[in-house]
Amino acid sequence: MEVTVKTAAQLRITAEEFELIKQKLGRTPNFNELCAFSGMWSEHCSYKNSIRWLKTLPREGKKMLVKAGEENAGLMDIGDGYGVVFKIESHNHPSAIEPFQGAATGVGGIHRDIFTMGARPVASLNSLRFGNLKEAKTQHLLGGVVHGIGHYGNCFGVPTVGGEIYFEQCYHTNPLVNAMSVGVLKNGETISATAAGIGNPVFFVGSATGKDGIGGASFASADITAESTEELPAVQVGDPFQEKKLLEACLEVIKTGAVVGMQDMGAAGIICSTSEMSAKGEVGMRIDLDKVPTRQKNMKAWELLLSESQERMLMVVEKGKEEAVLQVFEKWDLPCSEIGEVTGDGMLRFYMHGELEAELPAYDLVLGGGAPVYEREYKKPAYFEKIKSFDPSTIAVPDDLKAVAEQVISIPNIASKRAVYVQYDSMVGAGNTSTNDPSDAAVVLAKPTNKALALTTDCNSRYVYADPYQGAMIAVSEAARNIVCSGGQPIGITNCLNFGNPYDPEVYFQFVEAIRGMGEACLKFDTPVTGGNVSFYNQNPDGPVYPTPTIGMVGVLETVNDKMTMYYKEEGDLIFLIGKSTDDLGSSEYLHKICGVEFSTVPRFDLDEEFTLQQKVAELIRAKIISSAHDVSEGGLFVTLIESCFHRELGIDVVASDYNIRKDAYWFGESQSRVVITVKPENLGAFKKLIGNQSFEELGVVTAGSVEVDGMNWGHIQNWKNKYDTAIENLMAGLESEFALIAL
Repeated sequence: MEVTVKTAAQLRITAEEFELIKQKLGRTPNFNELCAFSGMWSEHCSYKNSIRWLKTLPREGKKMLVKAGEENAGLMDIGDGYGVVFKIESHNHPSAIEPFQGAATGVGGIHRDIFTMGARPVASLNSLRFGNLKEAKTQHLLGGVVHGIGHYGNCFGVPTVGGEIYFEQCYHTNPLVNAMSVGVLKNGETISATAAGIGNPVFFVGSATGKDGIGGASFASADITAESTEELPAVQVGDPFQEKKLLEACLEVIKTGAVVGMQDMGAAGIICSTSEMSAKGEVGMRIDLDKVPTRQKNMKAWELLLSESQERMLMVVEKGKEEAVLQVFEKWDLPCSEIGEVTGDGMLRFYMHGELEAELPAYDLVLGGGAPVYEREYKKPAYFEKIKSFDPSTIAVPDDLKAVAEQVISIPNIASKRAVYVQYDSMVGAGNTSTNDPSDAAVVLAKPTNKALALTTDCNSRYVYADPYQGAMIAVSEAARNIVCSGGQPIGITNCLNFGNPYDPEVYFQFVEAIRGMGEACLKFDTPVTGGNVSFYNQNPDGPVYPTPTIGMVGVLETVNDKMTMYYKEEGDLIFLIGKSTDDLGSSEYLHKICGVEFSTVPRFDLDEEFTLQQKVAELIRAKIISSAHDVSEGGLFVTLIESCFHRELGIDVVASDYNIRKDAYWFGESQSRVVITVKPENLGAFKKLIGNQSFEELGVVTAGSVEVDGMNWGHIQNWKNKYDTAIENLMAGLESEFALIAL
């Protein structure tokens, strides 16, 4: 087949990139080679439009055990000779087309990134975005995604311990499905994704290869359009039971000492793992594609190169130890085939039945090697003028605050996600402490150490939309606040950067400013970026999604006894707000969903103030002076107060302490850097002594069950809990969607 610029364009390679490929090869590529470049130079694999800015993020820290981006996932020291491995990635485009498999394979893929390094996954989290929950399409996507996450995670045997879900119209066509996995390993027992040792055999292990997922990396590097459903074959199909066997086999084979290097065959399949492992080890490979186990007959070379069939690994084995590897995979009844060997010239040569099908320099295919790097034009979005013109005085203060509060806690972004999380197994493995003892972050035992991990995913994308720089700082800060309020010390982040088309200058401005804000906040909290994922092209003909730089953060507790929970403990406990109440409605759920204001300023935020607040909260927790801690976020102060009531069905008697602030802003505004805590009366003196110069307000007292606000009786806590718990289920009532049937 003659390869032309038109052929390249069909594979999403630009004319300029086609010329660059010819220059690097010194000839015109054949079709197989062009397919390889299309996968490896896709945005999804090469980060060609983002790497310039990603390199500006803080990516070094004293607890980091591998460099950021050097391995399949981040690895940080937690003490006692152990490390935590963690990463978050997106599976947005596949989930938009086939939500069940798209989400399921996202979960499977991120777990493989963890155990391919030699760590056993101990926890799974997610961050999800959908359109209007009242629409049947949203319910279809939500139902499929939640079913996929639950199916894969529950079968695989790793608890889903936390996450977040938002519903906004801009995600109607393009949902976001970000999956995070966390594992623990003994320091020094890490397996690197590196090929080494000329003559060492290369093994294919795991499930047989099929035609599912072909072109998945390229598919994820384009806008969602009406024709995207035609790319269904680009969506992978997962099998969690195979992955469970693969996990156990990989961890067992590592102990044989035979494994030199190993990498998951994720995006772009065999061509990705062979090129990245070879480039990193400065070696090459000879691969016989006809030796790859397949589940479909007569697969072509380019199909074998690009297939993203799930549950597969590429493994370099020490020569002479092949039998030990074969025995392990035979025991677990998994395909295991020697498909080639490591060579010394940096070239990848792929053969079919003895015929050379492709010859490629590994270095020129990969990120950090010969893959192109672009710096795109950017400019301030035009909608910023609408945000600047927002005038809160045009919003009348409502007379009936109780009625507003009832509306606020029923907003899907705020209301209980019970209908979702009951479908996830949160207790398998007996390491999750948070299901029946909730805190702001999930707290998971870091077995076999005595330590615990505090885990969270956070991003309010409306804040980032209003101000990408400040909004991204808030995302990092809220993640750290959740960790601190749970008794942990934040140590590092992984990020999943979800944006629209990078060729749109206004979208690229959002990306650049979010990177700046994220980097500044990470430096402040000493939480380096260990790695992650960029997902561009989350855009449809109606426009881009909100900029959504999701933060996955990990913290450490020296012992699980250091854990702090979010709920009130006893009637009579005193309620305090640490931080400043301000006259601020900007980007609040109240303003957007109840008042209908689309464009408003980012909530008030000061990074230094946030850092000081977190230091003080951590000090109070260490001193055992406070009984609960829950940060103020979506829905504002009232939502924080009422959420802390639910676990033990206690009530509150609270009064606004600042009458210069409009009442709707005081109770429902989302000004940052605030935490609600409770103190036992006998600890009041110690609290006031230790709080020092930190701003705080005394709000009231925990009651037996009545809800009293500003001297008015707002009913019993059971009524509020019922509204909060059933709001999403009531929205779905009567809709014959997959999700409604599962949840109800």
